[in-house]
Order: sequence, then structure tokens, then C-alpha cells
Amino acid sequence: MSAVRKINLWHDVSKKDWTDWRWQFRNRLASVEDIQKIILLTENEIKGFCGQGFAVGITPYFLSLIDPTDVNCPIRRQAIPTSCELIPSSDEFKDPLAEETKSPVPNLIHRYPDRVVVLVTETCNMYCRHCTRRRRVGFKEEALTSEHLDLIVDYISRHHEVRDVLITGGDPLVLSDSKLERILRAIRQIEHVEIIRIGTRAPVTNPFRITEELTHMLHKYQPLWMNVQINHPKEITCEVEHAVSLLADAGIPLGNQTVLLKGINDSVEIQKKLVHLLLRLRVRPYYIYQCDLVECLEHFRTPVAKGIEIIENLQGHTSGLAVPTFVIDAPGGGGKIPVGPQYLISQTPEKVILRNYEGAIFTYPEPKGNKGDCI
Repeated sequence: MSAVRKINLWHDVSKKDWTDWRWQFRNRLASVEDIQKIILLTENEIKGFCGQGFAVGITPYFLSLIDPTDVNCPIRRQAIPTSCELIPSSDEFKDPLAEETKSPVPNLIHRYPDRVVVLVTETCNMYCRHCTRRRRVGFKEEALTSEHLDLIVDYISRHHEVRDVLITGGDPLVLSDSKLERILRAIRQIEHVEIIRIGTRAPVTNPFRITEELTHMLHKYQPLWMNVQINHPKEITCEVEHAVSLLADAGIPLGNQTVLLKGINDSVEIQKKLVHLLLRLRVRPYYIYQCDLVECLEHFRTPVAKGIEIIENLQGHTSGLAVPTFVIDAPGGGGKIPVGPQYLISQTPEKVILRNYEGAIFTYPEPKGNKGDCI
């Protein structure tokens, strides 16, 4: 929970610059040579920069959270590539969720009946090594064009079943307030769109992006929800707490989507600490994602049983608000499938047999239906 430490490389940087999200974005580190000035990379990590793999880009802020003496630091493993990223598995895909096949117009994905995803940029403040869209993110640092936005608005306007629009990318919060507002305004003017959601990792990777000016602008487009991705308690610093508080104080409901990552957050202890911290920040634990079948990410994937074990040890052992839903995003575009412990043991027309979090067995009788119409 302590504040970020300042590294010698940036000792001459003023507080004004350091806390300027644009400065953080412009000064992302991407090369072995630059990162080696701060952290002694291992041979395995240096190999990870070779080849034509996923882009590297780390804000000075996020890099400063890394423990330079710990090769297993959870911040380090999410930010710095290793040679494991050069090894594809036969079970993996470039586009595991078949998003490209469900894109009727550029930069829009329509997988579920009543909601769509809009990709407003292919740029991020930091390129997470476990990124699902690594096939396209990080190669073109540009925003959604006006022409593509017009096509998206036209598509949503013609599909009255769409009531929920998720704005993501890349990370939408790499856009300026004015560019982001242009998109929000266009979507909010569609009468049948009930809610807008923003998916972002900026509060963690570049928390200075959350300004009062941004939150005032976002507040104009309510109902607007925001989902963040906080994967480990070490990511929660004073800067993150301040950023999240600004959003919550502006009346923006916040949810968290954690990705389950081998050797990073795949323990009950870490997940319980994380969800408790999130609730203190007014962030609702929403999902724990099984890591997708993305090409070259097998080293991050855990057995599905590990996610079930975590939920088993949260349900009943802490407040219900702290228990996220563990989901697998089905390969091939099947959508999110909830997976969890089995509490329903058997079921008949007369009764169901249940077990609770302690393993005790209970019988719940079904309604007999012999009371007639009592209304």
C-alpha cells in the first residue's frame, strides 16, 4: 500500500512531470537497453525481447513497482517478457475467442445478443504479458478513426437489441479526454443504448491518468460503469487508491476483473487479500478469468481446478461481496462460462440436497403445489 519509489534514473524528473499521465505514456520503456538501466534482466528475460513477439511498453511508474532483486516479482512477471513467450503450444490460438469472426464492422465485436464491444485503440499504457489481444494490440498506436466510429454508430443504431456497449481496446484511457468524449457522446446519443462500460487498466499502470477533469467528463455520460484489472495486492499503491477514489466519488461504479496467472496470483491467500483490499477501495470483485488459450501463454495458465479451489475458499469464508465469479471464456467465441464448486448434490421434483461451505449436508424441499391458488 506504500507509495511508489522513485528510481535514480528519474531523480531529476519533477513531481509535476512524474505525475503527468502524458509524461508517463511518452516515457514508456520498451528496449532491453533502457530497462537494464533499472533492472538487471536475466538471460531468460533478454531472450524474451528477441523475435517478433508481443510489444513491450512499461510506464516508469509501473516499472518502479518491480522488486529488482526478485525474478518472481508479480509486477515484473506481468510486464517483462521471457523466452516462454516464444514457445507456442498446439492448444493455443492467435484469436482464441474468435473475435475476428464476430466483427461485422471494423473495431466492433458482437458476440452476445444484447451487447457489443468497441475497440477504440490498439495502444496501452503497459503491454501486459498475458494480453488476450496480443495478436493486434501494440503494433499500431492510433485511435479509432471518425470513419470507423460512424460505421460503429450506424451498426448499433440499426440493432435495437444492443443495450450495453463496452468500450475497450487496447486501453481507452490512453486517449485524450476530448477524443474519448467524442466516442462516448456518439454512443450515448443512440436511444436504445442503456449503459456504457469502459474496460481499462490505466488506474493500475498509469494512475495519474485519472484526473478530476476526466471524472467530470465521464460523469456526464451516466449510467457509465468501469471495469479495471487489478491482479495482485502489490499493484495497489497510494496512487492507485487516489485514482480509484476519484472515480468512485464521481459516482462511477467499479468492478474488477482479475486474470488468474500461474506463479503470480494463483493462491487462496493472495486472492483473499486482493478482494478484501478491493472492497476497501469500493471496487467490486467481478470476475476471476481463467487465462485464455492465447498463443505463447501456456506458462501463465493454471489448472481449472485452481480457480475452483480459490472460489471454494472464498465462498462462505468471507463476505459475499468479496467473492467474484470464476469464468472460462470458451474457445471459439462461446462466451464466458461460470465455473465453481459444486454445492448442489442431487435434485428431484420433491427436494434438493445441498452442501454448504463447511461440507455440511442440507435438504431443501421443493414446493408441493397443493395449496391451490391463494391469490
